[in-house]
Amino acid sequence: MSWNKADAQVGVIGLGSMGAGIARCLLRGGWNVHIYARKPEVAAAFAEAGAKGHTSPESLGRACDVVVLSLPDAAAVESVLFGPSALTEGMKSGGCVIDTSTIAANSAQEFAERLATHQIRFLDAPVSGGQAGAEAGTLAAMVGGLAEDVDACRDLLAAFCKTLTHVGAVGAGQTVKACNQVAVAGAMLGLADALALARAQGVDPTIMREVLLQGSARSFPMEKHAPRIIEQSFDPGFRAHLMRKDLRLALETANASGAALAGAPVVEALLDQMCEHGRGDWDWCGVAMEVGKTAGRDS
Repeated sequence: MSWNKADAQVGVIGLGSMGAGIARCLLRGGWNVHIYARKPEVAAAFAEAGAKGHTSPESLGRACDVVVLSLPDAAAVESVLFGPSALTEGMKSGGCVIDTSTIAANSAQEFAERLATHQIRFLDAPVSGGQAGAEAGTLAAMVGGLAEDVDACRDLLAAFCKTLTHVGAVGAGQTVKACNQVAVAGAMLGLADALALARAQGVDPTIMREVLLQGSARSFPMEKHAPRIIEQSFDPGFRAHLMRKDLRLALETANASGAALAGAPVVEALLDQMCEHGRGDWDWCGVAMEVGKTAGRDS
């Protein structure tokens, strides 16, 4: 079975910076979209764009075949799925939940097991690409779950994802997302160190960046984030407190599995400094400024 835009009823719960973009992509793509939002003004804006509003996850679930979640943490996902007026109280057997939230792999596995008792399928499908990618429909999804469920949801996911990779069983999507965050954190730390060194030696960081982009030091943070760091422009983007949450999840997973990570704990500590000093809502690339302070320099 697969769902098509002509017939499928698709719910979106979690209309923050990522979920709002996902919902708008689905509407632009011609899908029948249902939304649940706690804030009436948020629901009203999507209703004006053509979405059907609901007063609870239960009501939305009763109307939908597939529901996409974009929520801040596992506690929020659990509440929507199994709390008061829960999605599972309304959703029919055979439906599917696609969770694009970033949570721990073991949480995803637990939720899949509990949903299975209601005959509801589950995909853990965390995404990469940030708010801009969600708005443009160019996210990258790393999806864990049964192959037939992934295939059934491919057209729907393509409405907001440029790339979709089935990475394994439920939980594998969250593991790969954790790997993504660990890798990009390491690249950001290298960029921050390079900027600190250039400044310390009186080299124009813009020129340094231009040179490094031509060689093996080229990276996504070097290409996309360095200009913002140099200009000290930190409007999010992806907020520092969310990246800290993601890295903490990665570190908890690593500790539980006996993996020793080198760079991620350093970046997590720097992000912690940002959040503790009121900069948790800055874009996370502001972590580079913390490196300058740690080095005893005014960035």
